[in-house]
Amino acid sequence: MCPARLILLAPGSRERLAGERVAAVYATPAAEQPAAVLAEELGVPHALLPAQADGRPVEAVVGEIADQHRGETVVVIAPELDLGLELPAVIEHEGDGWTVQPTPNEVTLATYEQAAERFRDSIPKQAIGPLVELFDRIDAELPGGGYVLELGSGTGRDAVELERRGHRVRRTDAAGSFVEMIRADGHEAERLNALTGDFGGPYDLVFADAVFLHFTPEQLAQVLRKAHAAAEYLAFTTSEGTGDEWSNRFLDLPRHFTKWQEQPLRTLLTATGWTVLSWQWAQARTSGWYYVLARRT
Repeated sequence: MCPARLILLAPGSRERLAGERVAAVYATPAAEQPAAVLAEELGVPHALLPAQADGRPVEAVVGEIADQHRGETVVVIAPELDLGLELPAVIEHEGDGWTVQPTPNEVTLATYEQAAERFRDSIPKQAIGPLVELFDRIDAELPGGGYVLELGSGTGRDAVELERRGHRVRRTDAAGSFVEMIRADGHEAERLNALTGDFGGPYDLVFADAVFLHFTPEQLAQVLRKAHAAAEYLAFTTSEGTGDEWSNRFLDLPRHFTKWQEQPLRTLLTATGWTVLSWQWAQARTSGWYYVLARRT
């Protein structure tokens, strides 16, 4: 029997929908309006579920939806139903129970855990071109050197360059494979998931090279706000494009990418309290890239 795929969302959320072919939207009465808006956007029907107050177990409500949609994907917006899961979440229901599906970020982290050495072989050994120019702009803002929180340190290449320029770097990564790689090279490193971890601080700068492209817009907004609370400056690189994609490029394992156009990204930075100081575009191997330095407003 083909499982039903249920995307569980909070009202107003659009996470976990990229690449999905949704057949219908279900909602409890409290979420009827946002469900109707989403269904119209997706061009699919929507239907109301009874609230949990009708006395039926949550599992029965979810099971009924799954029974009607074997082999299909549906959205469920039901804030009254307590499934014990943090939203957004995706479950596959097979009739006698469900399994929780990993998030795109979790799949991407699993790839880096498996392929850290292949990733190191796939990138330049030293910072080049526009990244060096971004470092120069950082130096101009922090001429005496600053205390830097690096998110997604990866192979540790960028931290070495920042320290060569007189900055002090706290190396962090969500993938244990990269943390161990950096430690093996003789540097301190800590495991820190930018989505769930505490940034600590204060720092002079939060730096993230090719990290934000793995976050959804909602996740990136969260990270930008955390960076705003932690540091006066923010420097990052991310890829240009539209929408999101899965790719096995370079590592032969899946990674999830979110692409950005300049104006929406600038708007998000402004909304999360950042003023752009410099913005550079350059062509990379597969797309354009942005190199951005911002200051806390």
